[in-house]
Amino acid sequence: MDTSNDRAELVELLGRYADIADLKEFTRLPGLVFTDPVTLDFGSVADIPPMTVPLGDYVETLRAAFAPYVATHHAITGPVVEIDGDRATIHAHVRAEHWLPAGDGPNYWLVVGFYDNEAVRTADGWRLSSVKLTSAYQENPQLSGAR
Repeated sequence: MDTSNDRAELVELLGRYADIADLKEFTRLPGLVFTDPVTLDFGSVADIPPMTVPLGDYVETLRAAFAPYVATHHAITGPVVEIDGDRATIHAHVRAEHWLPAGDGPNYWLVVGFYDNEAVRTADGWRLSSVKLTSAYQENPQLSGAR
């Protein structure tokens, strides 16, 4: 089986994932990116346990978490994709920058780390079924929308 097209689709999926927050596009993109339900592990940046949630609930959580930021930029690079039939794993580096309106004190939250995601092939294409963020470094974590 030729997996080069699958790899390209999985890498593109990471770009769509970043665009959800960076474009604040919470209507069309989540259905093109995630399964329903989706498993999430953001424990390294938020004091919440890993969980599996309905996609609609996650989208509302995302919308609320990113609402305070005037801009965000998620650079997801160096993906290592492993495909096993209709399942795939994607390990990638991430630098996520988040800016609040200027004011007194810091207005910038930086997260540097890794994504370890799982994807499944669906009738509509590849979708992320599990997202895990591991933070290696943060600046101003008190500015996290999840706290």
